Amino acid sequence: MDEDELRRVAFGRLTSPADADDVALLRPGPNWFAGVVLGARGRYAAAASVFGGLARGKDPVIAAAALTALASHRRQLGGHAVARGLDGRAFSLLTAGSGAEDPDGVDAAGIRADALLGLAADNLALGGQRAARRLIAAVTDTRWRAAVRTGWVSAEVELAAGRAAEAVAPARRAHEIATARGADRHRVKSALVLSAALVATGESPARGRAAELVESALGDVEKFGLSSLAWPACLLAADLVPANAERYRSRALEVLHAVLLRSDPEGRRIAARSPWMPR
Repeated sequence: MDEDELRRVAFGRLTSPADADDVALLRPGPNWFAGVVLGARGRYAAAASVFGGLARGKDPVIAAAALTALASHRRQLGGHAVARGLDGRAFSLLTAGSGAEDPDGVDAAGIRADALLGLAADNLALGGQRAARRLIAAVTDTRWRAAVRTGWVSAEVELAAGRAAEAVAPARRAHEIATARGADRHRVKSALVLSAALVATGESPARGRAAELVESALGDVEKFGLSSLAWPACLLAADLVPANAERYRSRALEVLHAVLLRSDPEGRRIAARSPWMPR
């Protein structure tokens, strides 16, 4: 894959199952998009190697982008405290940053938004709900990727506050933006966030819509090898379809086991210590 193809798989349309297979042939160099694609496939060790090298580079935007992306992988394994440190380092590199704009927000403003939203998610998981709201409010980037991520974290804050009805709107907005953009990976995650918000409302029609979203998302994560989203999708499906709950939970643990085998030692330690991870 060249950089344009990596960008498409990271932020655009996944056109065939070959998108997943191509990554197996990838020999990543110091390319941020390569790290993002590898992480989406649950290949956290390979992604950490890419991001570790970039984080030590001289370009503050790319270094910060690497730190926020690595933070998201640590967060996905339940390492919110570790992620907060990485997001904080990224933000400190970009407080006065500027430079050329990137269509997908891989620039100073976009990565600053990534750091702020990462810090919001980190603080929320660590009990800092007020801090999370302040950090979300500090995001000024309104482009598609920041808007989608803002929707995710805003929905998570409302769910944590027990305000399920208020979580639906930002989750739905994220799903609509990602769908309109043709950003399949973001659309799939947005579908999971929206599904969780709908289920939390306790309303029967909402639960039916949530089941539809999860079923569609599961099809996509399996088709395109999005392992980082597969096990959360299976756990959500287990709650939505009690008759198949054991099958979904078994599949979630199977995928998570495979992801941990392809994680670096720090990632495995984080997952082993985290109360957020399924056992």
